[in-house]
Amino acid sequence: MIWGITLVFLSIIAVPSLLLSRKPDAKELLEKIEPYQGWIGFAFCLWGIWGVISAILNLGWLSTNPIWWSTFLIGNAVEAILGFMLGFGLLNKHIFSKNEASKEKAAQLRSKLATKQGKLGVIGLVVGVWMIVASFLFL
Repeated sequence: MIWGITLVFLSIIAVPSLLLSRKPDAKELLEKIEPYQGWIGFAFCLWGIWGVISAILNLGWLSTNPIWWSTFLIGNAVEAILGFMLGFGLLNKHIFSKNEASKEKAAQLRSKLATKQGKLGVIGLVVGVWMIVASFLFL
């Protein structure tokens, strides 16, 4: 269930326009979170990568609970990608700046993913809610 809750939280941060259209006073909250967005994104990127690794390590779930395993893998992949997108500035500053080739490849990847951030955020919301529901149904 914690995986779904974190994915929903990250998706809300990734798609602020969706939140602002529903609740106009949420702008103040999003402005408070903005200075920490890079660190939040970096932490969720690592959390998502760990989730993907956990899904691969628990490949046995595929034979006993394929719906939960698929949900777990997809949710964590979306979380890793959204985390990368939100934490890109921080990653670029501290990790990719040391090597020009990696900095350029990361910038290309970021530009490809940036156009899909809104869609990934919505997918993250849906998958996150499903992860919460599925944790009650399948676990």
